[in-house]
Amino acid sequence: MVTKPITGTTWQAGQDWLLSCTRTPTDVRRAWAAEDYARIPSGEHWRVAEGPLLRSVRAMKHVSRRQLGPVLVDVATAQAWWLLPPCLGDELDDLQQLTVHPPGWVLACPPVLYAIDERAWLERPDGSGRLTDPKALRAAFVQDGRPLAEALG
Repeated sequence: MVTKPITGTTWQAGQDWLLSCTRTPTDVRRAWAAEDYARIPSGEHWRVAEGPLLRSVRAMKHVSRRQLGPVLVDVATAQAWWLLPPCLGDELDDLQQLTVHPPGWVLACPPVLYAIDERAWLERPDGSGRLTDPKALRAAFVQDGRPLAEALG
């Protein structure tokens, strides 16, 4: 199922940014035109942390807008994928709820402008290149009801 495309210059800028993150934008456009996911490898422009959908949605509430980057979700598999800086260190290594994928790991992406099946951007790329701050993401996942300042240590 493909939902109706969303219009807007910010979301179009986000789609253009996502296309700029691949060496084969023509292949990406073809996949989307065929109502399929584009397979975009991580590493050069961003890294990916994968986590459970519900926990990720809860965590998003605790990450400020300026620290929140694109988040892709799949309702059918109950998974979420956070786009993080490519220079990611070990900030998230000991969080059991998140799996940090190595550079080169391929993310199956729908377009920014619309969902494919039950996969969509919950937080869409906006074209700025902003990615989720790993320290803020860590704090959001370990917070468990504690005040954010305490979770940050």
